[in-house]
Amino acid sequence: MGSLLLEMDFESLPMSPRSLAAMTPRSLARRRLFPNVDNKKQKVAPPGDGPRKNLQLEVMEPGLKNDGPSLDTILVNYLDTLTQRVNYHLGYPVNICYDHYATLAPLLQFHLNNCGDPFLQNTVDFHSKDFEVAVLDWFAKLWEIEKDQYWGYVTNGGTEGNLHGILLGRELLPEGILYASKDSHYSVFKAARMYRMDSETINTSVNGEMNYSDLRAKLLQNKDKPAIINVTIGTTFKGAIDDLDVILETLKECGYSQDRFYIHCDAALCGLMTPFINNMISFKKPIGSVTISGHKFLGCPMPCGVQITRKSYINNLSTNVEYIASVDATISGSRNGLTPIFLWYSLSAKGQVGLQKDVKRCLDNAKYLKNRLQQAGISVMLNELSIIVVLERPRDHEFVRRWQLSCVKDMAHVIVMPGITREMLDNFVSELVQQRKQWYRDGKAEAPCVGEDIGAQNCACSYHKIDYISP
Repeated sequence: MGSLLLEMDFESLPMSPRSLAAMTPRSLARRRLFPNVDNKKQKVAPPGDGPRKNLQLEVMEPGLKNDGPSLDTILVNYLDTLTQRVNYHLGYPVNICYDHYATLAPLLQFHLNNCGDPFLQNTVDFHSKDFEVAVLDWFAKLWEIEKDQYWGYVTNGGTEGNLHGILLGRELLPEGILYASKDSHYSVFKAARMYRMDSETINTSVNGEMNYSDLRAKLLQNKDKPAIINVTIGTTFKGAIDDLDVILETLKECGYSQDRFYIHCDAALCGLMTPFINNMISFKKPIGSVTISGHKFLGCPMPCGVQITRKSYINNLSTNVEYIASVDATISGSRNGLTPIFLWYSLSAKGQVGLQKDVKRCLDNAKYLKNRLQQAGISVMLNELSIIVVLERPRDHEFVRRWQLSCVKDMAHVIVMPGITREMLDNFVSELVQQRKQWYRDGKAEAPCVGEDIGAQNCACSYHKIDYISP
């Protein structure tokens, strides 16, 4: 079969994949991806240092007179804005540090749809299931389950993985009650609503970890019904890790045999970190499923994830679909065929040694940021084995938007991903320190007290710092 050429939509560059990969996003835009950008009269104003503004756009009708900027001009300026804003992306768990997007860009000329079971072929050849299975095998080995004992697929993100894992638990234990800590990802409670499941919200300690005494009390209270437990390996906001071994011991002490509980591990961010720190995620333990987000620690231009479960469980969801000549046990059916290739490429390029180096660097940089903030007299908390640095919420909304921070109550956090350098962290701290001098000048306002949120020993408010902050 000859190559597919879309003459107007995709123009091949006269460059090798290696030289293409070495180009920056801006230079790619200038090299005939947007060939008409310099031929139009009107330009959009170049981006500044502040948060980007929503573009006032409308769909243009070809052939009609247009006095505004061209399509290519709008896209180039949008690209320039994103390129500049990368340096201020601190608050969300997305790894935007990868350079293989250009190498894989030619794949965009094909529609790749991994429909149905990854381990079964369809009658259509435009898929990437061979790459998908390679990725799944890699994660199965990482989480210690044999190739003939697991089933999984590349999802559209961590939420889909949670929906799938909890659905498996519900199908295996139809009368089961879902237990999840209040610091669990919101998709866990979304699943409970979607599946009309009874659920129990478990309290957490001040660091965000599940309160095991509360779990024990609620398990005993509902002892007549099976338990479906969401274990969070790295909570969304504080980065706390629920102790899987303590949860398993609690189930045993409460009289739950292995056929009366199902455990789903939501390891969206930390599932690629903890295996290189300690071996807490393992199918050698009686767990049912694990999910991660591929666009987080590893990095991918599109949201994606990996879901792994036991092969013996999947028949409860599998449905034969004659139309696609396959069976389907996924949530979404049609799935992005590009994401497995990006994941496969990243894993192959980095390997376990490269990922281990990323983990160590991120942990070290998180401790560095915590120490810088603490030395500046700013409330800050960092959980063990976490790259999420929780600090007092900045007073100014524009500062929050500039650094793209996520905020809850009086807290904000910085997630120290692989692409975040110490220079970026230094710039953030320096700017925050200077801004705080303006916000709290003349004693007209005070920094918020976050003792109840992150612990009194971590709070630097005027009340707590006397007792807990050393000079």
